[in-house]
Amino acid sequence: MEIKSSVVKSLREKTSAGIMDCKKALEETRGDIDKAIDYLRKKGLAAAAKKTGRISKEGIIEAYIHPGGKLGVLVEVNCETDFVAKAADFMEFVKNIAMHIAASNPLYLKREFIPEEVIEKEREIYKGQALNSGKPEKIIDRIVDGKIEKYFCDVCLLEQPYVKEPELSVKELVDTLIAKMGENISIRRFSRYQLSENLDNEKA
Repeated sequence: MEIKSSVVKSLREKTSAGIMDCKKALEETRGDIDKAIDYLRKKGLAAAAKKTGRISKEGIIEAYIHPGGKLGVLVEVNCETDFVAKAADFMEFVKNIAMHIAASNPLYLKREFIPEEVIEKEREIYKGQALNSGKPEKIIDRIVDGKIEKYFCDVCLLEQPYVKEPELSVKELVDTLIAKMGENISIRRFSRYQLSENLDNEKA
């Protein structure tokens, strides 16, 4: 059966599970949200929602230098215990995030960290583009809102498609690891450096 995107979104809001996991759960339960929640809980994929409020003071700082030595990344990822910080899955995750940052060049950790003046400037640009292209006035705001959402996905680390699995966002990847490790895990900050450029993308 076809699962409406609004139902998938509702289930995701209730569980913090990934989009693909929510869709599969709804397909398995023929669109029944309550049964889908139980399905995700049994799979351990709804656990992330319960753990994200817990304090994470442990973790590691990972450095990645791209071959050639002209591009480097520092990223701090936190967890709750030193035990998880030393786990192979956690360390691999942090290395992969550092490489993702090198490849995708996010400017901010999440949309809440983007200065309002930056968002307003982008809105003005998109509005001007829409008007110049002859779009009807009544749909301009909807077009601009869509472009702003795309902008967030482009520049915010947590909203970017993960380079190794583009069907997942980085946030969904984090949630999957939370469910697997049983602890709150969060990307706290990062910096990306490129030779001959003044880049400091640490946003925390």
